[in-house]
Amino acid sequence: MFLHILKASKDRCFWARFSLALRLDLSFIKELSLTKWLYSHMVIHVVMKAPQFTSKPAVITTPNHTEIRIERSFDAPREAVFRAYTDPKLLIHWMGPRKYKMTIEQMDVRPGGQWHFTHIDTDGTKYGFHGEFREIVRPERIVQTWNFEGMPGESLQTALFQEHNGRTTVKSIVKFERKEHRDGMLASNMESGLNEGYDRLDEVLRTLH
Repeated sequence: MFLHILKASKDRCFWARFSLALRLDLSFIKELSLTKWLYSHMVIHVVMKAPQFTSKPAVITTPNHTEIRIERSFDAPREAVFRAYTDPKLLIHWMGPRKYKMTIEQMDVRPGGQWHFTHIDTDGTKYGFHGEFREIVRPERIVQTWNFEGMPGESLQTALFQEHNGRTTVKSIVKFERKEHRDGMLASNMESGLNEGYDRLDEVLRTLH
């Protein structure tokens, strides 16, 4: 999900060109292979390139030097929200930007189970992602690893589901190997990408009521 903060180059500062892993246009990855490493650590429920609307923006905090925590509430019971995170038939409708097709090759939702999906660009370029589910506690918690195929680095991502009066709050915790990786993400204006994914999830949850 993250990358070292790069110094200014003859191209200009890397971050001046790069508009963030979570709201980035995947076409930019084709130009800068290094950004693939950044994209590889993306949180499973965090996505890219958002329209400029969100009625309930996510709350982002940094409790220590190697974590980002994200909190967002949904107008749905946690059983429904948990299902949207773990049912491949629902996941394809909110994981990732609207203009990319998503295919799910594997999703074995159990401790030790493997997951694998692909985003397909409009020109046919494919971006593969895979990892392992470390913990599944229905409908309370998901812990999993995340990798972008062909690139180094792995993040550990946890989603906690808490319900109150019919509304569910999802608290997401992303742990990085290095502070620089976390700081790189924070410097890249990640909020808009997060909020598009959650807005799309709102749409999916309305169909489950």
